[in-house]
Amino acid sequence: MDAPPDPLLQAARQARLQAIVPYSGFAVGAALETADGEAIGGCNIENATLGLTLCAERVAMVKALSEGQRAFRRLVVVADTPMPTPPCGACRQLLWEFGGDLEVMLANLEGVLGIHKLRDLLPLPFDARLLRKVTS
Repeated sequence: MDAPPDPLLQAARQARLQAIVPYSGFAVGAALETADGEAIGGCNIENATLGLTLCAERVAMVKALSEGQRAFRRLVVVADTPMPTPPCGACRQLLWEFGGDLEVMLANLEGVLGIHKLRDLLPLPFDARLLRKVTS
């Protein structure tokens, strides 16, 4: 008997369908699971400058934060690729800052390609601990 589909994976796949990718054609969806089990999706959004493109992971996190969410369990990232598509460096930093050591599931349209802890994807994060003044 097959296991029921993971609702967070389904949410990431659905979010991917909203991607705005007129330049690269590379649609990515993400879904962030809050501590209370809510799924908040995000998709990548490109613009002509490309450098201001928003990744799906950051869109999901910013949406969640703007809706008052502050605690998260895991993130799913979906792309139509044979290999896993991990979060970029900027996404990893933002995810660490606001989500901590999340479980990160990487998937494609066929299934799950890997599950990682964010600390393994960002082993030496820059965070608030480094901003504290050292007293002598």
